[in-house]
Amino acid sequence: MSKGKVALGALFGALTGFVAGVLAAPKSGKETREDLKNMATQTKDTVVEEAGKAKDTAVKVAGDVKNRAEEVVSDVKSRANEVVEEVSDKTTELKARTEQAVKGAKKGFETKPKTTKAKK
Repeated sequence: MSKGKVALGALFGALTGFVAGVLAAPKSGKETREDLKNMATQTKDTVVEEAGKAKDTAVKVAGDVKNRAEEVVSDVKSRANEVVEEVSDKTTELKARTEQAVKGAKKGFETKPKTTKAKK
């Protein structure tokens, strides 16, 4: 950005100096108009060229940012899938342990002898 501002300032300064020189020079009106026309054409060409360079740079930067964003999204999706798989595995393991504990508890209650209180 700073280089562009410097270039624009230099261009503006050169244009201002040229116009001041042309207006102060002892030339005929026709010659002065021709000089102004030439300077305007040169300025336009320079602006168009610099704008093209700026556009190319912006397109490149935007492409780089897009590619990096796609990489980040891919990494996040991959990690999210890993976490989902890990949680699913842990859930399956916990379910199996719970079912085993319930079966063990049921067996414990079924095999325990029933005690009755004797009446006195």
